[in-house]
Amino acid sequence: MTKKMELPEKNPLRDGLNKTKGFMSKNAMLLVLLLVVLLFEVLISNQNKGSLFSPAIITNLIKQNAYVVILAAGMLLCILTGGNIDLSIGSMVALVGAFAGVFMVNMKWDPYLSVVLCLIIATALGAWQAFWIAYVRIPPFVTTLAGMMVFRSISLLMLKGQGISQFPEKYINIFYSNIPRKIEVLSPEKTHNVLGMQIKMPEITNALIITMAAAAVLCAVLITLQIFSYLRKKRKGYTVGRLPGMIVKLVVISFVILFVAFKLGQRDGIPISLIWVGAVVLFYSYFTQNTVPGRYLYAMGGNVKAARLSGVNTKKMMFFAYTNMGFLAGLTAMICVALFNQAGTSAGGSYEMEAIASCFIGGASAYGGVGTIGGAVIGAIFMGVLNMGFNVVGVDANLRGVIKGLVLLAAVIFDVLSKNRKQAA
Repeated sequence: MTKKMELPEKNPLRDGLNKTKGFMSKNAMLLVLLLVVLLFEVLISNQNKGSLFSPAIITNLIKQNAYVVILAAGMLLCILTGGNIDLSIGSMVALVGAFAGVFMVNMKWDPYLSVVLCLIIATALGAWQAFWIAYVRIPPFVTTLAGMMVFRSISLLMLKGQGISQFPEKYINIFYSNIPRKIEVLSPEKTHNVLGMQIKMPEITNALIITMAAAAVLCAVLITLQIFSYLRKKRKGYTVGRLPGMIVKLVVISFVILFVAFKLGQRDGIPISLIWVGAVVLFYSYFTQNTVPGRYLYAMGGNVKAARLSGVNTKKMMFFAYTNMGFLAGLTAMICVALFNQAGTSAGGSYEMEAIASCFIGGASAYGGVGTIGGAVIGAIFMGVLNMGFNVVGVDANLRGVIKGLVLLAAVIFDVLSKNRKQAA
C-alpha cells in the first residue's frame, strides 16, 4: 500500500516573509535610491537650501546627467559579453567634441553635416578598437586603456591646449534646447478660496500644458503595452506576476512620470536631452530583451564557449558591442558640447567610471550575462542624485569620491556573494 504524499503545511507568516524577502532582493537598488533621495531632501531642507524636488534641481539633474544614461546603455552591452568594459569612452567624447569644434566653429561647416560626420568618426573609432578585441583577441581592458591615452592625446593636439566655444545656435537647438522654445504665460498664479481654505493654483504656461500632455500620453502607452504583454504571456502559459502587483507598479511609475513632468513644466518644459535619453533607453531596452542579437549578448556572458558551440558568432557580437559603444560615445559628445557650448581639453573626464559604476550599481554582474537597461538607468539616476545632492549640501570633493567608491564596491560585493550563494545551493 503506497503511502500518501503529505503536502507541506502552509504557513502564512513564512510565505509573507519569503515574498517580502523576494521583493526586497529584486528591488534593492530602487529602495536604496529612494532612501538616498529622502536623505538628501532632509539635509537640503535643514540647511534651508530649498528642495531636491524643486523644478530647477530636477531640470538640472536631467540635463547634467543625460550623458551617464547614454554611456551606461552602451557600457551594459560590453559588460554583458563577459564582464568586459570600455575605458576609452571619456577620451573618445573629448576627441569627437574636438572634431565638432573644428568642423562647426573653425571651418564653419553646416551643423547637421558636422553632427553626421562626428557620429561616423565616433563609430569608426569604436570599430577600430572592436577589431583588435574581437578578431585579434587583445583583452578589452588593454585595448581600451590604449585608446584612452591615444584619443585624449589626439584631442589635446587638435585643440592645442585651448577649448573651442561659440557653437552655432542651430546645433545647440538640436541637443540642448527645450520644448517649447518660448515660454508663454496662459494664466498667472492665483489663490482661490475653497471651503474657507486658501488654495494656491500654479502658473499655467504653454510649457506646463505640453509637458503634462506628453507625460499623459507616455503613461497611457506604457500601461497599454504592459497590459498587452501580461495578457500575451498569460495566454501562452508563461509565468506572470500577480495582477495587483502589476497595477501598483504601473500606478507608481505613472505618478513619478507625471510628477517629474509637472516640475519640468514649471521650469522650461521638456529638455531635448531627455528626448535623446528616452530614445536610447527605449531602443536598447527593446534590443536587449526582444531581439535575437540582444539575447546572444546574454548568452555570451553566461558561457561564451557554450554560446559559440550553439552557433552564436561571438566575434561578430563582440565587434558589435564595442562599435556600438563608439557610436553612443559620439552621441554623448554632441550632447555635452551643446551643454557647455564648448569643446574643452578636459571634456569627458571620468565619464567611463560613471558609466561603469552605473551599470554595476544597477545590477549588472561583474561576470557578464546579467543586467538590464532599466537597471543601468536606475544606477545612472543614483549617481546623478549623489552628484547633485553633494553639490547642494556642500560635501567635500575628496569625500565624494570615497562615498561613490564604497557604493560601487558594495554593489559588486553583493553581486559576487549572490552568485556564490546560488552556486553553493
